[in-house]
Amino acid sequence: DGVTEVLAHRSDNLRDKFIEIPCSGDYDSHRRFAGCTPRKCGRGVTDAVITREEAERIRRIAERGLSLGGSDGGASILDLHSGALSLGKHFVNLYRYFGDKIQDIFTEEDFALYRDVRQRIQQRIAEVFGISSSAMYLTKPTFFSRMNSTGAKTTHDEYWHPHVDKVTYGSFDYTSLLYLSDYSEDFGGGRFVFMDADSNKTVEPRAGRVSFFTSGSENLHRVEKVQWGTRFAITISFTCDPEHGIGDPLL
Repeated sequence: DGVTEVLAHRSDNLRDKFIEIPCSGDYDSHRRFAGCTPRKCGRGVTDAVITREEAERIRRIAERGLSLGGSDGGASILDLHSGALSLGKHFVNLYRYFGDKIQDIFTEEDFALYRDVRQRIQQRIAEVFGISSSAMYLTKPTFFSRMNSTGAKTTHDEYWHPHVDKVTYGSFDYTSLLYLSDYSEDFGGGRFVFMDADSNKTVEPRAGRVSFFTSGSENLHRVEKVQWGTRFAITISFTCDPEHGIGDPLL
């Protein structure tokens, strides 16, 4: 993999770290939205937006939801917006599949915390990139992930391939990850890697850490395979296009 530089060690407590990089041309092939479409591109890491205790509460929401299903392979997904839940080699709709039982699994407080965390991350991204938070919209897919060292059973389990979010999901303009567990304590491997021409830049997950970046080819990235333990995170994505906006999940 050549040279690797660690942008954020697990032991760091970062108020705000931001690295500006030139924007790729990916945004030119989509409609531009004044005051939102990236003109300044880059990547940031902060440990000052979500507390460790909040991350633990959010992780418990993920654990309860994923306990209803889970992939046969190493990567399980729970999407509270669409209801998508990994189950074996497939996905089911959590809300249809479990119906009223959902009220026993999640509470209104869970969803309120989820909303609050999402808003704070949105606010921080808007501040850093100098855009209006009201010009950004939550977009899909926005989901919890649980990764372990089990071998992949379907292509959905192969989370480690390099990719560009804007290429994979045209609606994405800003991507964020909130980590819900600790690298080297809860799991090994599983670091987030930005793949630049000259070197790789890694982010070591830590509960409560938010990593965020513009979604174009300037931020080609991958996740290392998890070697041991369990890695929890939530991917929260934003678009500038109101037509691709989604609402917060409701119980």
